[in-house]
Amino acid sequence: MTDAVVDAAAKMQLADAPVDPNAPKLVLDEETGEMVSKGELKKRLAKRAKKAIKEKNKDDKKNVAATIAAAQDGATPKKQTPKPEEAPIDTQAMFKQGFLNDVYNERPVKPVFTRFPPEPNGFLHIGHAKAIAINFGFAKYHGGNCYLRFDDTNPEAEEEIYFTAIEDTVRWLGFTPYKITYSSDNFQKLYDLAEKLIGLDKAYVCHCNDDEIKLQRGGEKGSSPRFRCKHADQSVEENLQKFRDMRDGKYKPREAFLRMKQDITDGNPQMWDLAAYRVLDKPHHRTGSQWKIYPTYDFTHCLCDSFEGITHSLCTTEFVLSRVSYEWLNKSLEVYEPMQREYGRLSLSGTVLSKRKLKELVDRKIVRGWDDPRLYTLIAVRRRGVPPGAILEFVNELGVTTSNSIIQIVRFEQTIRRYLERTVPRLMLVLDPVPVVIEDADEFDGSELTVPFSSKNAAMGDHKIKFTKTVYIDRSDFREVDSKDYFRLAPGKTVGLLQAPFPIKATSFTKDETTGKVTEIRAVFDRETKKPKTFIQWVGTDGSRKCEVRVYNQLFKSENPAAAEGGWLSDINPESEVVYPDALIESGFDEVKRRAPWPEAAGESELGKGGPESVRFQAMRVAYFALDKESTDDKIVLNRIVSLKEDKEKN
Repeated sequence: MTDAVVDAAAKMQLADAPVDPNAPKLVLDEETGEMVSKGELKKRLAKRAKKAIKEKNKDDKKNVAATIAAAQDGATPKKQTPKPEEAPIDTQAMFKQGFLNDVYNERPVKPVFTRFPPEPNGFLHIGHAKAIAINFGFAKYHGGNCYLRFDDTNPEAEEEIYFTAIEDTVRWLGFTPYKITYSSDNFQKLYDLAEKLIGLDKAYVCHCNDDEIKLQRGGEKGSSPRFRCKHADQSVEENLQKFRDMRDGKYKPREAFLRMKQDITDGNPQMWDLAAYRVLDKPHHRTGSQWKIYPTYDFTHCLCDSFEGITHSLCTTEFVLSRVSYEWLNKSLEVYEPMQREYGRLSLSGTVLSKRKLKELVDRKIVRGWDDPRLYTLIAVRRRGVPPGAILEFVNELGVTTSNSIIQIVRFEQTIRRYLERTVPRLMLVLDPVPVVIEDADEFDGSELTVPFSSKNAAMGDHKIKFTKTVYIDRSDFREVDSKDYFRLAPGKTVGLLQAPFPIKATSFTKDETTGKVTEIRAVFDRETKKPKTFIQWVGTDGSRKCEVRVYNQLFKSENPAAAEGGWLSDINPESEVVYPDALIESGFDEVKRRAPWPEAAGESELGKGGPESVRFQAMRVAYFALDKESTDDKIVLNRIVSLKEDKEKN
């Protein structure tokens, strides 16, 4: 063997041989997405630094001019303060300081009891992740417990699938309910308290229609004086009999309902004799046909909080006016009084979260279902491959105040990207493969390479892949005509293959006359070039597997679909799902799948705990991916979680 071949064999890291210390160490050029040697990256960074200095000098000149102008006007120029370095995220910070710390200090009791009380009438979305993190996290931080309570008082909208999905989502985010309860568990207690309220002359049965009630509450935009319903003058005995008639099915829906006798003169609409019970001719999923009447949210919520000994009832600011009626009812019935406080809700721009609009997308088959990775239901975010730990980190980064947060999707993706960068392994994936035959690679055909799963985290270990004479590269990494500003493969041009013994130089290529596409590239090893300017990923023919890759982009073209000309459905992005049916993944994928979840965190806390979406990895130079639920033993389907870097167009 020649010296060149001997050196190359050493670089192959056959079997368990140690890594060659002379092999170029590759790093990611975040500007271009390319893997390059440290020397090449240093050159590029130097050029960019010079350019940045020029830009800074321009800005400095402008600042000097502004300072002189300010001095001439007698004004004091503002001092430029350097930006502080970004501190690592403390996942407990939102409980240690700010709004939630103040809430606890208002009622510093032990043990703390909170509750997460979703209505089981739809799938949770990204905004609910904040509510889950706050309620479960607050209790945990203060050594207490959190109930998962299903507010199941509307049998017309509730389905078993939602109960299951909600509990599964809470556990996936890493939280274990202290108890799982149902408002319907308390139907008899609630009924008894309603009769008690009538006995206190603080509730009455009303027969008014919607128009009459609207007029009682001030008419259109408060144009007329408010006044109490005439039925409020009924005697306690009459109200009690009518309420029992409601219970016994003697009234049809909307013919009668129980109202609380509050304060119609109060400036708060939540004190304008709210409904407490209504007639519904619908069986309940848990109690069957036992009840003909069902309590409202305004009657049920505060009393169930009281029954469960909730110390801090934490909800979003849309319920801030409800606090008065919440406290009024508990006081009136002389039951234990929890403390309600309200925080700002979380929403995302550039998408839709309403159940009505999501249902329309599903029904029209614009998306694959409620868990389509382009949606922001939590089951969709999960299917896309977003780790639960990244969601919790996102909530902690934003913090908790009384202000509502409308966050851009790109901001959410930044957090996901940072989280994945440090927690998932790296593999080689080719989206649109084209074969490269390396004509002088016979001696390396079938040789094993030992490749680390992460260049930054040795604890992730390594795996073996086989180098083959024919390799596949991505079609985008080859040009038929070279140019000076192009650093990848072209005729007569050299490029490095990640972990390969030598760089390769393209010598020729063939094309399909019908499509004009390149069908094969011929190349040879460039044994003279030690450190090529760029390295690209590749997949060999031995052990690699074909896969379908779905690259997801934003479902809507604008930040506010509701304001789009022609309506929100006209804002659908036709490129929101791009499918690569013939992609190739290297053999290391099987090892990554076997060792999932990546990472072991939150509800995916140990080996084998997690669905297919817990098989996550970085495809070098491409994006972050996760295994889709439609995968089988014979077919791999991958979903793009996020790109390697934020698209410049989105800045």
